[in-house]
Amino acid sequence: MDKTVVLYPCHLIGHLTPMVQLAKLFVQHGVAVTVALVEPQVESASFSAVVARAAATNPSVTFHVLPPPTPSEEAPRKIFDYLRHMDAPLRDFLRSLPKVHAILLDMFCAGSLDIAAELNIPAYFFMASGASILAIFLNLPSVAASTDRNSLSELGDSPLCLPGAPPFKATDLPQVVVDEDTSQGFLRIFKRLPEANGILINTFESLEARAVSALRDGLCVPGRPTPPVYCIGPLVTEGGDKKQECLEWLDTQPDNSITFLSFGSLGTFSKKQLHEIAVGLEKSERRFLWVVRSPSSDEKNIFEKLPEPDLDALLPEGFLERTKDQGLVVKSWAPQVEVLGHRATGAFMTHCGWNSTLEGILAGLPLLCWPMYAEQRLNKVFIVEEFKLGVVLRGYDEEVVKAEEVEEKVRWVMGSEGGRALRERAAAEKSTAVKALSEGGASHAAFVEFLNSL
Repeated sequence: MDKTVVLYPCHLIGHLTPMVQLAKLFVQHGVAVTVALVEPQVESASFSAVVARAAATNPSVTFHVLPPPTPSEEAPRKIFDYLRHMDAPLRDFLRSLPKVHAILLDMFCAGSLDIAAELNIPAYFFMASGASILAIFLNLPSVAASTDRNSLSELGDSPLCLPGAPPFKATDLPQVVVDEDTSQGFLRIFKRLPEANGILINTFESLEARAVSALRDGLCVPGRPTPPVYCIGPLVTEGGDKKQECLEWLDTQPDNSITFLSFGSLGTFSKKQLHEIAVGLEKSERRFLWVVRSPSSDEKNIFEKLPEPDLDALLPEGFLERTKDQGLVVKSWAPQVEVLGHRATGAFMTHCGWNSTLEGILAGLPLLCWPMYAEQRLNKVFIVEEFKLGVVLRGYDEEVVKAEEVEEKVRWVMGSEGGRALRERAAAEKSTAVKALSEGGASHAAFVEFLNSL
């Protein structure tokens, strides 16, 4: 291996997981790779499990955990401050290595561009989200500058039409990007994205042709050059070896008969909302596999460690018994990639996280969109309006999505002519995604082009 790269993800699982897949891609192309890890501010069993699993299954990848702030220092709570706190350990680690040909930064780690410049290491960004999100984020500093107070919070629910993205409402932007307390930190990051030598994106070009074209034409960063963009995805986790009980249950189900409901590693619902979902599923009379997590006791703490859910207490009385031949409820977690790829699974109700979106696309499944946090409302717009691979559950932005809506959408996607057409589009998109990743495909060629530029 004649080249060495360092990957620097932030400590959010949704950002770490695709970065691990990127590390494997480098190894496949003969590049030595080290992943420099930042531990979460609070202890996270799920983060530790992801790291342990990644290290065990990827012996060719080196994982290095940067030392945390010394006990005498009070670690900042805000993510940007915390990551800045890690600049010194990152600098020391990079200096300890022989020649590093490139460092690939998570978007949240934009401040580390200064470390890379100081050490004369070419720096690139890896976008764990898609090209459309990148196009929007690059546009937002100029959008903010056009307001009276240079603030995105003034936009309200205004419609926005930005180069590279379908029309959307300002309320679809991530709350942290709009809020007064956090907006400026994100805008500083967005302004720094064009400073990189290039940006690798976890997408495939044909899925987001509008965004990729706008990025390459320089339409998203007025007055500044846009670095090269490389669409190298979809990078998703492979299935594991261990057979889970829910997979054995799926083996007994008819082909394309199951709606799989799963809402990410951080998504939680109130007891009231879980009740509505349960009633809707039962009344739909369609088969389902549903991952249920305990409700959060602190909505502002998305990293809260949750107990195992008490299904009898959370779900309607008698629901599990009445639906035992119709569906299966799984506590807390299911092997999502394996479930999505199973022949029995026919649709995916998702929070629209980008990793889950790509996993659903690679499985060839129609998506029932229930966005919850981060950039998921924007992803919902792309899935429904741009990709035409899903439908939205009405009421996702209200107190609860009603049981009637769950019933209606599950019935529609699994049994109607419109649902059949949606499944056909999803199957065609899967074929396109697989082709992009294969040797000679667009994503494979883009990654080779990137490697040749190092």
